[in-house]
Amino acid sequence: MTRFELFKTLRRHMKLSERRSLVWKQNKAAKIFLMIGAGFTILYLMFFAVIMALAANNSTSVSACELMYGFTPFILLIDFLFRFIMQQTPSQMLKPYSLLPLRKYDVVDCFLANSLMSSGNLIWFAMFIPYAIMSIVFAEGIFVTLAFLLGFYLLILINSQWYMLVRTLVNQHIVWWLLPLAVYLLLFSLWIIHLRIDPMMDMYACFGEKLSHGNVLCFALLLSLLAMLIAINRRVQHHFTWKELTQQKTTKLKHVSRLPFLDRFGETGEYVKLEVKSIMRNKNMRNSFIFANGIVLLLSIIISFTDIYDSPFMNTFWSVYNFAIYGAMILVKVMCNEGNYIDCLIVRKENLISLLRAKYYFYSILLIVPFMLMIPTLIMGKYTLLQLVAVMAFTMGVEYCVFLQMAVYNKQTIPLNTKFIGKGGMENSSMQIVIELLVFFVPIVFIMLATSLLGDTAGMVLVLVTGLVFIATHRLWIRNIYQRLMKRRYENFEGFRSSR
Repeated sequence: MTRFELFKTLRRHMKLSERRSLVWKQNKAAKIFLMIGAGFTILYLMFFAVIMALAANNSTSVSACELMYGFTPFILLIDFLFRFIMQQTPSQMLKPYSLLPLRKYDVVDCFLANSLMSSGNLIWFAMFIPYAIMSIVFAEGIFVTLAFLLGFYLLILINSQWYMLVRTLVNQHIVWWLLPLAVYLLLFSLWIIHLRIDPMMDMYACFGEKLSHGNVLCFALLLSLLAMLIAINRRVQHHFTWKELTQQKTTKLKHVSRLPFLDRFGETGEYVKLEVKSIMRNKNMRNSFIFANGIVLLLSIIISFTDIYDSPFMNTFWSVYNFAIYGAMILVKVMCNEGNYIDCLIVRKENLISLLRAKYYFYSILLIVPFMLMIPTLIMGKYTLLQLVAVMAFTMGVEYCVFLQMAVYNKQTIPLNTKFIGKGGMENSSMQIVIELLVFFVPIVFIMLATSLLGDTAGMVLVLVTGLVFIATHRLWIRNIYQRLMKRRYENFEGFRSSR
C-alpha cells in the first residue's frame, strides 16, 4: 500500500468512525444549533470584511493589504482559541492503528496531512475573500490579491500545527500552558512595551505588504516555519502516543485522606469524598480542576485591576462568566468520568441521586472561590455586594440546574488518566457546547433586562430571588433529573460501557 492509498483509507476510516460514534445520532438539535452558529460566524466575518474594506478604501495612510495584516496577531489568537472547541489532535485517533504493520510515522503523517486539508482552515476566507474583492483586486491587481490570500492561508496552516503541538503538550502537563502564553506575549510585545497599538500593527502591516507583493524571503520564512512545526508535531504526537500506550504506572500513596468531617452527611458525604479524591488522584480531573481555578484567578485579576471591561454589559458578562467556569468546564460533563465505574454505582437503589446531590453541593461550595477573589471589585466600586451575591445565587440555582441536566444525556466515558489515546474529550457532545453557550448568554440577557426595566437594585433582587428559589427546590429538580436518567439508563449505561 502506497502512502497515498494509506491516506485515502485512513481518511475514509475517519469519516466512518464519525458516523459510528456514539454521539452521531444523539444531540441532533444541538448539531443544528452549531450549524446555525457556524452560519452566523460566517455572516459576522463577512460583515467585518465590509467594515474593514470601507475603512481601507477611505484611508490614505495605509494600503488595504497593510490594514488587514496589521490585525494578524488578533486573528491568530482568536483562531487558536476557537480550535479548542472542535479540533482533535492526531494522537487521540492513533490507537486503533498502533499494532498494524505500518512504518513508524505513516499514520501520524496521514493525520497531519488531513489536518492541513481540513475545511475548518478555510473559514477565515469568509472575511478575507470579500475584503480582497472590495479593496484589493481593482486597486492592486489579481497577483497581489492571490499573494494576499496565500499569505493568510499559510498563517492559518501554521496556526493549526501550532495549536496541535500546544494541545498535545498541555495534555501532558499543565505547566506547558506557559509556552503559548510566552509566544503570544512575544506577538503582542510591541504593544506591551510602547503601551500603544500602532507600533505593533505597523510591524505586521509591513510584513503583510511584502507578502502581498510576492517577497520570496517572507514566503520562505512562512514555509520554513510550517515545515518545522510539522516535523516537531510528527515526533511529539508519535512519542506521547506510544508513551501512553506502553507505560506502566504504579500509584504510591504516602497518606490516605479520609475526610472524616464528611461522615456526618451519610451517603451524600461519601460521594463528596469520592469527588474530592477523584480530583486529587486522577490526571484528567485534576488538570481540569486546576485549569478552571487558574481561569477564575486570571479573570478575577483582570476584572479587579484593569478597566478594559468596565462597560455595563462587559461587567455583567464577566461576572456571570467567572462564576460559571466550574460548571462549564467540569459539571457539564457530569457522569462522563463516572462512566468508568458505572456498574458499581447502580448496585443500590437511588445511589445516583446521592451522587448528583454531592456534585451539586461540592461545586456550589466552590463558588466561594470566585466570590472571594472578586472582593477587590467591591472595594473599587466596580460591583456591589448585592450584585455579586445575586450572580452567585443565580449560578448556584439556575445555571447549575441547567448544567446537571446533562446527566440525562451524557453517555460517553471520559478516561480518568489517559488523554492522548482516550476516546473522551472536549469534543464529546455538541449538546455540551450548546448548553455552555446558553448558560453564558441567556443569564446576561435576563440580568440586563431585569436591571433596565426595574432599576439596578430591584433588578438584582429579582436575580437573587430567582436563584434562591432554584436553590431551595434543588432536591425536587435533582430528583426529576434522576428519574429522567433512569428512564434512559439502559441506553446510557451501554454507551458508557462501550466507550471505555
